[in-house]
Amino acid sequence: MQDLRAVADTTSVEARHFLEAVTEVASGASPDTAIPVLLLGVSQVLVAGARLGAIEDVVPTERFEPDAGADPDIDPLRDGLAMVFEGLDDYVDLVDPVTSQELTQGSLSNDLADICTDLLHGQRHYESGQVVEALWWWQFSYLSSWGERAAACLRVLQAIVAHIRLDADEDIVAEAEFDALHP
Repeated sequence: MQDLRAVADTTSVEARHFLEAVTEVASGASPDTAIPVLLLGVSQVLVAGARLGAIEDVVPTERFEPDAGADPDIDPLRDGLAMVFEGLDDYVDLVDPVTSQELTQGSLSNDLADICTDLLHGQRHYESGQVVEALWWWQFSYLSSWGERAAACLRVLQAIVAHIRLDADEDIVAEAEFDALHP
């Protein structure tokens, strides 16, 4: 149980940091740092998810999930993210890269909000002292939903950063390199 407790504690911290980062980005307060902050946040929460995927299946002590109360309204967060990502929100993804070549539509704002919903659900169990239930939920939802959505978001965010950095005008890049080398 101590090993599971350590994984749950770490997952809770990572979930909280991710939720804070996404909330900050959705507020629109720092649009210039939104993409790098989310690139880091999604990468970090995927590390927590990979840890959950690597351990044995967590089995809850109760047959039915204890009621954690009504889920919080994520729509304001989703709407804020959609405004931040206006013009960049939608992307194309594979339904399942292992079993299908079928394409599907994705949305950064929807995916990030859905990841937050799953993490919040587990966080509420964790904060109410239901550590095994929280760990089970985080593990199950990572494997069934948020892990895939986070991986897709990471790919899109990395592609956006690559376009921003690599699609720059060659003259401007050369001038910046010259200035950096000759202070």
